[in-house]
Amino acid sequence: MSAKKSEPAPERAELTGALGVDVGDELLERALTHRSYAYENGGLPTNERLEFLGDSVLGLVVTDTLFRGHPDLPEGQLAKLRAAVVNMRALAGVARGLGVGAHIRLGRGEEGTGGRDKSSILADTLEALIGAVYLDRGLGEASALVHRLFDALIKRSAGLGAGLDWKTSLQELTAVEELGVPEYHVAESGPDHQKTFRASVRVGGQTYGAGEGRSKKEAEQHAAEAAWNAIREIVVRREAPQGEVAPGEAVAPETAMAQGEQAAEAADAAREAGRAAQAGA
Repeated sequence: MSAKKSEPAPERAELTGALGVDVGDELLERALTHRSYAYENGGLPTNERLEFLGDSVLGLVVTDTLFRGHPDLPEGQLAKLRAAVVNMRALAGVARGLGVGAHIRLGRGEEGTGGRDKSSILADTLEALIGAVYLDRGLGEASALVHRLFDALIKRSAGLGAGLDWKTSLQELTAVEELGVPEYHVAESGPDHQKTFRASVRVGGQTYGAGEGRSKKEAEQHAAEAAWNAIREIVVRREAPQGEVAPGEAVAPETAMAQGEQAAEAADAAREAGRAAQAGA
């Protein structure tokens, strides 16, 4: 017996139309079933196994694309390019553009805490959908889906040298988006034999990212990576089929800066939590 559908929910045809491929009802419902909903409804199958499968399919297709498209790049640089495409932030941005959040079956707790727009849930669900397409339609259809959803991002990331030199990548990205020149501020702490450097990067007077390292260069690279990802998410939303910003429009500086500030604050909070956990261990 098939699992009952979560109510209220938009027609699933909207989602399959956005994906550009039909998926069997049972697999589609499972791909959209978050564990919180499953636990509240008698232990229904969750989307976690499909997520596991979809992650591998996505990784294979992106890796193959990068391998064939960049025959001169060494393994390390290919891995960095892949990481710039296959990550939670990028997947969540694609999922938002497809309107995936409205279709996820969530438990009451997750629903009440804004789970439909949580990046982790969106990214996991998108991977589960890719896994469902693979099982239902085969590798060819799943590969075509990944190309439809990610080729533009792969091309853009490679064109900007994502992951190869984050400071250069950030400078090129901010130039393309006409946001201004990145400015770095570095502070150091700790004894001479064990110094820690903390860098923050600002564009147009607003902080977009922060990072730490054992050297000034390392800290600046980490800060540039955080800022690059924050700005790229705005670009992904703008270029997505159903993004919040219409394709072709310039990024509104106040919107870009506000989202970059939030991303930096979230990164800072995560680092503080990690340090607190280590101190308490």
